[in-house]
Amino acid sequence: MPIGNKGTMPDYLGLVKFLVTPFLESPETLRTDCEHFNNGQKVWLRLAFATEDRGKVYGRGGKNIQAIRTVLQISAINVGQSLSLEIYEEKSYQGKERDFSGEANGENFQRKPRSARRPTPSKQSLN
Repeated sequence: MPIGNKGTMPDYLGLVKFLVTPFLESPETLRTDCEHFNNGQKVWLRLAFATEDRGKVYGRGGKNIQAIRTVLQISAINVGQSLSLEIYEEKSYQGKERDFSGEANGENFQRKPRSARRPTPSKQSLN
């Protein structure tokens, strides 16, 4: 689907699988979904994988997941889109093939909190 003169839409699902799979002990646990909004200008990527692989995918200080997000966002910017990547954890993971469609309301998935939040600066440090 061409977006203006900027080229064709990237294969986001293929790209996210290519970037995340090397970090997974069990690559078959990776589940992905992609939705497009606002006539294809906004892209929402969702992925889930086994809990034991979380540390490797996120990396020390979140460096791995930030690099993955950057690559995905740059490929979206190149075709005039904006991209959001969300990572979910399945409540009762059984290793079965899952489809995200219709589950965006969080019914079967629980969003992972971001672990590397910076504390709010105190008034003293602002002076």
